[in-house]
Amino acid sequence: MSDTSFLSLNLNEDLIKNISSLGYVEMTPIQAKSLPDILKGLDLIGQGITGSGKTAAFSLGLLSRLDVKNFRIQAIVLCPTRELADQVANEIRKLGRTIHNIKVLTLCGGTPFGPQVGSLEHGAHIVVGTPGRILDHLNKATLSLNSVTMLVLDEADRMLDMGFQSSLDAIMNQLPEKRQTLLFSATYPDEIQSISSRIMSNPVIVRIAASEEKSTIKQHFYKINDEAHRLAVLRLLLLESRPESAIIFCETKKETQEIADQLESFGFSSVALHGDMEQKDRDQTLIRFANKSASILVATDVAARGLDIEALAAVINYRLARDVEVHIHRVGRTGRAGNTGNAYSFFSEKERHRVNLLEAYLSLIIIPEKLPGTKALEKNPPRAPMETLQIDGGKKQKIRAGDILGALTGENGINGSQVGKINISDNWSFVAVSSDVYKVALHKLGTGKLKGRSFRVRLIRGS
Repeated sequence: MSDTSFLSLNLNEDLIKNISSLGYVEMTPIQAKSLPDILKGLDLIGQGITGSGKTAAFSLGLLSRLDVKNFRIQAIVLCPTRELADQVANEIRKLGRTIHNIKVLTLCGGTPFGPQVGSLEHGAHIVVGTPGRILDHLNKATLSLNSVTMLVLDEADRMLDMGFQSSLDAIMNQLPEKRQTLLFSATYPDEIQSISSRIMSNPVIVRIAASEEKSTIKQHFYKINDEAHRLAVLRLLLLESRPESAIIFCETKKETQEIADQLESFGFSSVALHGDMEQKDRDQTLIRFANKSASILVATDVAARGLDIEALAAVINYRLARDVEVHIHRVGRTGRAGNTGNAYSFFSEKERHRVNLLEAYLSLIIIPEKLPGTKALEKNPPRAPMETLQIDGGKKQKIRAGDILGALTGENGINGSQVGKINISDNWSFVAVSSDVYKVALHKLGTGKLKGRSFRVRLIRGS
């Protein structure tokens, strides 16, 4: 048995059986370096890129300590965004599915407060949430942390970037002093050192360098003459490489929206993601990108943090990140789960110092590549394979995924293979359908019935 095998860990039999059934055999570098100390109950700071396996590391740690018979909140996981909190909660549920009667609850902003209070009254073992909403519940005395034995801060650097410092401090004040604290961060700014010294006891520090991760990512660098050239190069590369899904990183909210709009005007299926968006628009954007009805997501670093997009074909740095670790974090979003990926980075002479920092960090010499020929500009942008339909009904109207699938594939409908992801919320649902049959699907849902009722259905497009 190897030192990196999950079987080498001191985990209970149910957890071992479950992770084996999920195909977990060998630990990633961050799991191998952190899990033995986590299972010993030690405080720990873990630093690693996106996709390094940190979620499974702390999830297995808190699941192994859980006393299911004690129906009180024993672990709390703080995340910067609602999307990351949902992903973490789902991972914990998946890893803990063989533990009888385990209850994992998400508490995030952007969702109604009342139902969360009801869920808390029914009890839970693990709470995953955003600092702002967790603090709201603490202030209203709808949440008690008296029985917490483990605290996890996930993406701690981004929580600080997003201004959660005071909320984090207020939450810490209500936690038992005797507890295990785990802090995970992609980067390690001074503020992390400051907060860890206040809330942790002799933490073990685990750092995973980019060189330790098995890289399936090919990086490409291009020299840009001026701002007009930057946009032209972006268009050229997208037409030449034709990625099925790509994230383009910009520096500002304004630039993010402008680039998404420009690409849309050129005929690309693109959407913007930035901090000025309302939650419902953000949700809609992420659903469209995840279900392949938008192939390009243009985003700022903060807005994109915590996203977990499967099989992302490419990452494009419209501008090089100011921090080399942010660059590593960006490009680490492609080439995941054994897939190959490409990262394209643009830089001007003014950004040469950022290139020098990357060269020193990665121990390589960056040589700009020759751009593809302009013949690619004669091509039409690729169509997104799917379209998204919104139904004005959801969980509260008792609609389930099977109802939507049945309505679409019934008499004179479409094939089941032409139906993609289905997302159901409280009062609305989204369904992805193949682009070539969306009109048929729209008519079928618009004229048919779900649960014996008619619902308004419309096509969702535009950035």
